Amino acid sequence: QVTLVESGGGLVQAGDSLRLSCTASEGTLSLHVLAWFRQGLGKEREFVSVITWNGGKTVYGDSVKGRATVSRDNAKNTVFLQMNNLKPDDTAVYYCAARPGRADYTPRQSGEYRYWGQGTQVTVSS
Repeated sequence: QVTLVESGGGLVQAGDSLRLSCTASEGTLSLHVLAWFRQGLGKEREFVSVITWNGGKTVYGDSVKGRATVSRDNAKNTVFLQMNNLKPDDTAVYYCAARPGRADYTPRQSGEYRYWGQGTQVTVSS
């Protein structure tokens, strides 16, 4: 069992940066693939990024490519999402998700992930 808790969201202006964090309050993340998704109001949940268990492979969604960096610190049981040059379209609730596994499999579909956090709101004003 893994319990995920996101933090770091807030209200920022266009062009600003944010660093989101996701920590396991229960369980260990070192044996999991970790991903970030987001969901804007009235929109479908969207894939943002994924990182393998050892950080050796990362994948980004087209809407954040070049502006986002995912990383993890297994010793701290935490995954991070650094978002730069934020745009109003980035406004959403950001969720982290985990799936067990040490393979290089990096799925973009939300249904592939077993554990989810409660989300953190990011609002970007123009």
